[in-house]
Order: sequence, then C-alpha cells, then structure tokens
Amino acid sequence: MQNILFADANSDYKTARYVICGVPFDGTSSFRTGSRLAPQEMRAASYNFETYNSFFDIDLADVQIHDAGDLEVASTIDETLEMISVTAEKYIGDGKIPIMLGGEHSLTFPFVNACKSKYPDLGFVVLDAHMDFRQEYRGEKNSHACISRHIIENVTQKYASVGIRSGNREEYDYVNENNIKVFSAEDVFSNGIESVIDDIRNEIKGPIYLSVDMDAIDPAYAPALGTPEPYGLTPRDVREVISSLAPKIVGFDLVEIAPEYDSGGTAVMGAKLVRDFIAASARAL
Repeated sequence: MQNILFADANSDYKTARYVICGVPFDGTSSFRTGSRLAPQEMRAASYNFETYNSFFDIDLADVQIHDAGDLEVASTIDETLEMISVTAEKYIGDGKIPIMLGGEHSLTFPFVNACKSKYPDLGFVVLDAHMDFRQEYRGEKNSHACISRHIIENVTQKYASVGIRSGNREEYDYVNENNIKVFSAEDVFSNGIESVIDDIRNEIKGPIYLSVDMDAIDPAYAPALGTPEPYGLTPRDVREVISSLAPKIVGFDLVEIAPEYDSGGTAVMGAKLVRDFIAASARAL
C-alpha cells in the first residue's frame, strides 16, 4: 500500500496539538501476526469519514493534527522499544498529545513512560480482552502479553483495565492479591459502562494515558484481531470511555488490528475511534 497520511492531518509538526505516528511492528504476536500492517490500513480507512463529527460537534479540518508517518522499527522488540522511546520523549517534551497506531500492544510502553516523565501523577487506563500481567511470555519479557505488568511495576500504579475476559490463573491471582482495578466485560454488561467510568474517575484523578487494544471489542464487531476473544465490549462502550476521559487524556494509542483477517471493517472502526478521540479531546479544550 502506498504511504498516505491520516485524513485531516494537515498541520505541520510545530503547530500541531495532536501528533499521529504508526509503529509497524508485530514481532511478539502469538496467535495471528499482521498488526504491523494496521497503521497504513487505518490511514486509508480514515478517508471514509466526513471531516465534521456530529456526535462531538467538531470539524477535524479545524483541529491541529500532524501525521509523522511510521516510525522506524528494528527486528527485535527490545531494539524497537529503545528506538521509539526517543520519539515518544520528543513528542511529550514538545507539548504534543501523541496518538500511536500499532502494531502490537508492547509498543505502548515507551509512550506511557514518556508521559509519566512529564506528568508524575499519570494514570493508565487500558481497554483489553486480556490481562497482560505475565512477567514473560514464550521467553520474551517485553511480549505483548506482558504490557500491563510492566506499566504497573515500572510506570504507574494508578491503573484500570476494562473489558477483561482472558488470562491465566496466575494473572488473576496477581490482580486479586494486589487489588488492581480490573473491570471484566461481564462487569460492563451487568453494570453498564457509565458505572465503570465513574469508578475509574473516582480512582484516577489526574492525567490519563488511554490505550485501546482492539480485542477489547467483541470480534462480532471487530474480527480482524491478533487475539480475538468473544463476549466483548461494544464499539459504543469504547466510544463512551474515550468521550468521558478525553479531557484528561495526555496520550493515546490503538493497537492489535490484524487487517488481513477481514475485508477492512476492523481498520475502519479503528480509524473512527482515533478520530473520535481527537474530536472528543478537541471539544474539551
């Protein structure tokens, strides 16, 4: 696919408030590979939409958005994380709100870590089907299956995950023993997403980094995923989280689409959620 920029990303870097970047890496993917292709697929899908977002009453043509293109990656996850951390720190240091398009979920770490350096009271909210609290997976400590463990232990304990419905026994024990705020997809179904959001707001008062693993959404809506898990959230649940938390969000990513596994609908949804985040955040200014 020819390299294109995200729709309405018409500002230069200096004037932009939002900086989009892709990270085309899926080296630790464990079920389906292909998320390295997602940044360009989402960019292509972004041209499906009008510039005006009626839900948020914002025209993205009036918002300062810059697409920096895809970041350079290495053959290994450790080298890739080291490389992209330099860029993440630059974006935060320059006062930008980074929007990272993955790629796999391990790529979230440098962006959260960079935000933490500027916002000491940073909280982390992740939408995900999976616990991701393993210390290592298949011999790789920086696997996509370990990202939440790394965030909790190395960045911030102001943490909440939403949409969980998969993990091993040890991960569930770790969450329970450490009183980690985890909301299952069943919690959302039973209590409503508004109740979950209220609970998160009561726990995390300061700035927030929001990470959207697309497998949080039920694969009936988003089938092209690295590790699809049934009985998930609805797209409206995800939009409500984005909308409600947007005024506090200082960094955002959307990861784990494997576009080859459908006819493009999951990438369309991913692009829409990215645009919804920008619109919701810009409305809050």
